[in-house]
Amino acid sequence: METARSLPAPENIPGWRLIVSDTGRYWAIRNRAFPRVALRAGVEPAVDADTFEEVQAAVAEQEEKARTAIEGGAS
Repeated sequence: METARSLPAPENIPGWRLIVSDTGRYWAIRNRAFPRVALRAGVEPAVDADTFEEVQAAVAEQEEKARTAIEGGAS
């Protein structure tokens, strides 16, 4: 089992908790739950990647999917 440690600043993404495993894999877990409409649309509250830039892009993708789902559900 991998152990994880919190990342030091400036590597942070507002609203998400970042960790890096002892093997160097990055994980981001959303601090607050996405709305149900977003989760039903397949938005993921946790993502992982090999680099900080990749995990940052994965977070941005999930946030955009959530915005789209919420806007679509509000109509």
